[in-house]
Parts: sequence; C-alpha cells; structure tokens
Amino acid sequence: MNEATDVQAAGGREWLAAESARLLAFARGARVDGGFGWLDAGGSPDPGRPLQLWITARMTHVFALGTLLGEPGCDRLADHGLLALRERFGDPEHGGWFPEVAEDGPRGDKAAYPHAFVLLAAASGAMAGREPAAALLDDAARVVERRFWSESEGACVESWDRAWTVSEAYRGANANMHMVEAFLAAGDATGDARWYARAARIGERLIDGFARARDWRVVEHFDERWTPLPDYNRDDPRHPFRPFGVTPGHGLEWARLLLGVHASLEPASGWMVDAARGLFARALHDGWQDGGGIAYTTDLDGRPVVPDRLHWVVCEAIGAAATLHAVTGEGEYERWQQRLWEFASEHLLDRERGSWHHELDEQLRPSERTWSGKPDVYHAFQATLIPRLPPRPSLARALRAAAP
Repeated sequence: MNEATDVQAAGGREWLAAESARLLAFARGARVDGGFGWLDAGGSPDPGRPLQLWITARMTHVFALGTLLGEPGCDRLADHGLLALRERFGDPEHGGWFPEVAEDGPRGDKAAYPHAFVLLAAASGAMAGREPAAALLDDAARVVERRFWSESEGACVESWDRAWTVSEAYRGANANMHMVEAFLAAGDATGDARWYARAARIGERLIDGFARARDWRVVEHFDERWTPLPDYNRDDPRHPFRPFGVTPGHGLEWARLLLGVHASLEPASGWMVDAARGLFARALHDGWQDGGGIAYTTDLDGRPVVPDRLHWVVCEAIGAAATLHAVTGEGEYERWQQRLWEFASEHLLDRERGSWHHELDEQLRPSERTWSGKPDVYHAFQATLIPRLPPRPSLARALRAAAP
C-alpha cells in the first residue's frame, strides 16, 4: 500500500483493527520479570530504568482489552501484569503500591496517579475474566476509597508517604482525571454505582466548576484547599506529569471521560455533553498548530508554551472526537477524526520500528525533549478502539457489549 492510499484509509475500521494488532505486537516486547518495562524507541525494555507502576498497570489494562478482543496470548500477558502488580509492587507492610521497583527493591511514596491505573487494570482484568484480577480489584478499591478518595472534597488527594501518615499539600487535575477513568471501570466491574457518582463529583468540581469559569480551559494545579496555583511549575514547563499552564490534551481527555460519566448515570446529567463540546472546541482552538498537531501546553490565556506535539494528545483528540460524534451525531466531529488520523498516520506512526513516535518537535521531527523512547501503548491502543465501540463508561464494558 502506498503512502497516499494509507493516509486516505487511516481511521477506517479495517485500518484501525490492523493498527490495534500492530500496537499489541509491539507491546508484547515489554514483558520482563516482575511486570512490564519502559520500552525504548526500538521496542526493547530500557535496562537503565526501574520498573514503573504506572507502566505495568497501563500495559496490564491494555492486555486485558486485548483479551476481550480475542487477540492470542493477551490473556497470559494480562495475568502476568496482574500478578506483578500484586506480588512485585504491592507494599505488604502498609498496603497500596510502590511507584517503582529497582534492582535493590521497591521504593517511593504512594501517589494517586499510578494507583488509578492499578484500579483500572484490576477492573479491566476482572471484566476480561482473568482470575488474578478479583483479589487485586478488591484491594485496589479498598485502598483508593480509604486513602485517596475524599468525601468532603468530592475528589482525590494527590499523594502520601509510604506509611500513609503525611499527605501532600497539593491537588492535581491529572491524577483526578485518571481516577475518573478508573472509577468508571470499577463501577462497571463491580456493579457498585457509587463509583460512578464519585466520578461525577470529580467532574463537577474540576470541569463544571473551574474549567467552565475559565472558558473551558482545564485548571491543573491547586493547593490542598483547592485554590488554583497559576504559577505552579512555571520553571519546569516540560514536566511530563505536572507541566505549567494548561494542557490541551487533558481538556480532550476530560471531554471523552465526561461522556463516559454521562453514560453511567441514571438519570444522565445534562451539563456533561455541553461541557465535552466546550472542552473539545477550546483545546483545539488553543492547541492546534500550523502544520498540524496539538501543542503540549499553553499559558492560561491559550498561547502555546511548549509547542511540541506529543502523541498522546492526538490520541485523546481522536477519542474525544469519536465519542462526541457517537453521542451527538454531528459531522464536525467525524471530520476532526479524519483530520487527526491523517496527521497521526503521516507523522506519528513509526512503520520502521513499531508503535508511534511519542513526541515531535516544532518541525514535526521525532524528538525526546519531554519523553524518551516509547514507554507504553496505552493512549495509541485506546485511540484505535474508541472509534469502533459504542459509548460506555469503560472500554472493557464497551468491548464486552460489542462482542458477538
């Protein structure tokens, strides 16, 4: 297939299915003793990096989805990840999970961001029928509910020390956003509607409250009283998890997740579809760059700060566009899907070494100024699934609903 034909076909159902399989083939190389490793640009685990909880959990989630797709071998890889989360990363003394495991053992504090992915992996594994998932799901739900969820705040705290005695005086939208994703999956896996209600409360605080008041720009950083911190990490604008300013990709991710929350509630909450529209429009208005792609960050007024095009941002734009089109039927979102897939096909897909380039510079050349290598396939793999599935709270539930 020549390049022009490939670009024209990008985003079609057969093309998406082939891309899903290609990403899973790349991801298989991440399996190492004790979890899944950080992959380099060629698809080999980086021996210089400790095992990361967030990577092992996200790849376990991916292989659980691959199991639901019927992809051979994904069931064994999902089980490998589930057991690693329980046996290698789990803290037998204080509970919860260590953020990383080095040669000399596990280390680090207990953070909401990777714990969200443990809950997601366990829920997806349970919905894929994996036996090791049940106990992990019980443990993860208990830890998240007891240690991270704050009923009084209607959101999650950010992190604790190992013994759960000191909590960080910071609240972050990123960790809470991924808790929304995990809560939706937990609700689907357990049948407990309280998880959906919690996801809705997080959205009400961060999106219906703060983002709506700022013309749908997502406020990322807060102190423990939920006062915005507009200068947070001004001197570290490329931070991979807490960059300064506004992250358009998070606005797009929130748009998709809010539609998942909307699908979970009975009766549905009316503000969420309009909010998803607003978040999508604002993120692309501020972030879409000349030559294509979406800036990593902007300032609080929408001017690009880090113009590099990170692959996950395009992935989340695709997911948001596909879900908005499914929910609203509006052609604008279908056109954006095609535009985004054409950009991804031309600039992000690495057909020589596999997976996607994780980052492009201003000239759309592969770079590693924010991320090195190709750590995991979570965002890209989900982008290949969402356009093929009915809107549901979680992708695992959507795959089960779509199964013949």
